[in-house]
Amino acid sequence: MIDSQKANEPQYNGVPETYSNTDTTMTFGQEFAAQLAALDGDVTTEEQEAIAALPSGSALLVVRRGPNSGARFLLDADLTTVGRHPNADIFLDDVTVSRRHAEFLRNGRKFEVKDLVSLNGTYFDGVRIDSALLHDGAEVQVGKFRLTFYASRLDLSPLASD
Repeated sequence: MIDSQKANEPQYNGVPETYSNTDTTMTFGQEFAAQLAALDGDVTTEEQEAIAALPSGSALLVVRRGPNSGARFLLDADLTTVGRHPNADIFLDDVTVSRRHAEFLRNGRKFEVKDLVSLNGTYFDGVRIDSALLHDGAEVQVGKFRLTFYASRLDLSPLASD
């Protein structure tokens, strides 16, 4: 209900002008967007805790689609290999994955995915790539596996820089 003092003010479509002229546009920074992506409805409480516990310079891959959906892989080395070969750091056992399919490269606090000339390619946010710099919440597809990348929350703060 509009109080009686406001009733005498100029109105726009029956609403006092003081209410109708308020700016409702909000802007959010990249950090907020990244944190929101991590709280996406598909992230379980356990995954949220694992993401929150990541030390600086590390990241987590969570399998969203594929034979081992829900599996988590820690990226904490400068080089992490992905493929169907049993010696791969991330072993994805499916014929859609090449033996030496891709690798994740860490440079400081940033991560890059690089395709190793695989038969079915590596995709970053739906686009086939040779290599791509990863951002928090990015989707990487290797064969039929879809993995979501989560950076350490410590590396998303505005003070974190290389």
